[in-house]
Amino acid sequence: MPLAQLLEQYVSLGIFVLAAGLSVLSFLAWRRERDRRMWIVTLGYGMFAVYGLIVFLEYPLLPYFPYTTLELLEHGSAILILGGLLAFFVALTRD
Repeated sequence: MPLAQLLEQYVSLGIFVLAAGLSVLSFLAWRRERDRRMWIVTLGYGMFAVYGLIVFLEYPLLPYFPYTTLELLEHGSAILILGGLLAFFVALTRD
């Protein structure tokens, strides 16, 4: 596997692990305080975690799915980043 693909794999795995961990911590904070903003933050981190997982699984899934399908899924999942950023904006601006 070329260096660029390895870098993409490791960074995506890091995004998944960090975002999933932060999502769990945010969920625990939401359960403790029942603040709607923490629920929105939890969803935002969840979107980042799903994006990291999709990009990380792209190369291991190549033998099982067509390349064009996986590329479409990877590039289409960038919408999750927009959703996560929007979720953080909503959480910050809510009263």
